Order: sequence, then structure tokens, then C-alpha cells
Amino acid sequence: MKHLLPLALLLFYCHVFAQQKLLVNDTLIPVHDPVIILQDSTYYVFCTGQGITVFSSADRKHWKQHPPIFTEPPAWVVKAVPGFKGHIWAPDISYHNGQFYLYYAVSAFGKNTSCIGLATNKTLDAASKNFKWVGHGKVLQSVPNRDMWNAIDPNLIIDENKTPWLSFGSFWEGIKLVKLDSTLTAIAQPEEWYSIAARKRDASLPDSMPGDAAIEAPFIYRHDKYYYLFTSFGYCCRGEKSTYKMMVGRSEKVIGPYADKDGVLLTLGGGSLVLEGDKNWHGVGHNAVAGFNGTDYLVFHGYDAKDNGRSKLRIEKIDWINGWPTLSSNDKK
Repeated sequence: MKHLLPLALLLFYCHVFAQQKLLVNDTLIPVHDPVIILQDSTYYVFCTGQGITVFSSADRKHWKQHPPIFTEPPAWVVKAVPGFKGHIWAPDISYHNGQFYLYYAVSAFGKNTSCIGLATNKTLDAASKNFKWVGHGKVLQSVPNRDMWNAIDPNLIIDENKTPWLSFGSFWEGIKLVKLDSTLTAIAQPEEWYSIAARKRDASLPDSMPGDAAIEAPFIYRHDKYYYLFTSFGYCCRGEKSTYKMMVGRSEKVIGPYADKDGVLLTLGGGSLVLEGDKNWHGVGHNAVAGFNGTDYLVFHGYDAKDNGRSKLRIEKIDWINGWPTLSSNDKK
């Protein structure tokens, strides 16, 4: 998530937390930048929010909201991002080595004063005696006037050789990929970096004025012999003025090069459309992909045209047609 949420949406989140509203009997729960994972018979959604927002569900229709991951900002974040107030962006959840890995982003508004952090837990079941989030601090950081990339929107992918990689980034010089070490807590040495997607921009513009270079929210998913790189073009977080849309390219190697259906490289602005806004949704984006019981799903947020552009959870079934992801019409399961 690139920019701060609109004030009205932020106040909405604060109201939810303040009222301790735990039951949300609505498929379209209020989320931003969602990811989903299944533990046992329970689905968990993590998303942008104060301390990271968490929901759970047994059927992906009726949701329970849980307390945030962080009840107060981690001390290392306060030092790294001056003025940070606890609003954490774009978590990424996955299960490896017998525990859950939750990467997340913190950032100053309109700058690439940003960091990606990590917390782990042996279980997502808050009732378990083993439930405890353990912070591992900073994984990587971007610094103004040093880096032309932005350390936000993390996504972990383990390749066919069991090598871990973290994709991340937005705007600036686009989407990056860096190899992690075997602990998944730090960059591997010697360092190995790749640029995997970008849109041309004027380097003199601040991040809050990217021109036509708006790209963010990478998510890499392996299907058959290809790695698929999903990104979001356009602008999030603007309610009815949001222009978010999801794009995709693929590669036989996790490091790329990724190309779209027409063979245009994503590093040269390419990308095939997955889904964009319409009369019902002003914009849709910042997706994750998850497979449950042999079926793949696209998980993302959309700005609801029937509810003043509020951001809502959407989950759509993916059909793989001719090697490319296509959404099943009106499938919300």
C-alpha cells in the first residue's frame, strides 16, 4: 500500500478497534491489502491496519475480527521511521519450517523512508498455548537520496530449489526481488538483487507524484512450470477516485524476466490485465493468490461503488486458461 489511507477510512478502522467489534457477518469485510491462509479448518486474513488487522472465518463468509498483531509500535520501527504511529501496511503470511512468517511494511508518507519487518508464530489459533508472535525486527530498509526503490509491500516466494526470495516495492524504479538466507529473517550473503517490473517515471518527481509510473503490490505465485508476477497499476486509497487494477506476467525462473501475454517485459512497463474497476467497484488491487483444496483464488480489495468507495475484501476463483489466470464470473466463494 503506497499512500496513507483516507482519513474517513482510517477513522473507520479506529472505530472498529475501539468498539472491540469481533463478529462481522458479511462476506465483504472492510480490509486493505489482504492476504489469506488456511490453518486446520480456519481461514485467516491479515491486512493493513493499526498494528495489522486480523480476521478469521470457517467458511470465508462469516468473519471474526481479532486484536491486532502489535498492540504498540515495535521500538525498532519508531527509531527507523520518525513519526510512526503504528499503522502497518501490506502484511504477507506463509508457513515454513514449522511456523508462520508474517512480513509487513512501515513507511513515512510520500517518501521511501520505509522498512520491511518480520514476526513469526507457531500457530494462528489465539486459543492455543503456543500462540505468541515473536518479532525479528528489520529485514531490509530503503533510504531517501540513497535508494531508488521502496521497501514496502513484501511477498515471500520459495523457488523450486527451496531458495527463499522476497519481492517488494512500488513506484520509484519499480518492483525488486532479493534473495533471503535460510532463516528467512535476513538478506542472503553475498547479496543478490533483481529488478522484475517497472513503469517509466520521472526520477525528479517525489514518490507522491509518480506520473504514470504507479506500480506496486507484487505477489509471485507458481503454477505448473511458470512463476506468475502479479502487480497493481494505478492509484489506491482514493475511494471513488481509485484507479487500481491488477496486472500479471510470467517467467520460467523466479528471477525473471517476466513477460505478459504479448511478450512485453514487465521491466519495460508490460503486464496483462487480470481485473480492473467497473460500475460496481471503483478500483481493485493489491492481490494475493492462495490455493485451497486444489482450487486457486485471487484475494484482493476493491473500492465499493455502492458504499461510498469503502475498501472491501473480495475473493475470486481463478481458472487457468491457456496458461494465464482468468477469474470465474461472480464467484465469491
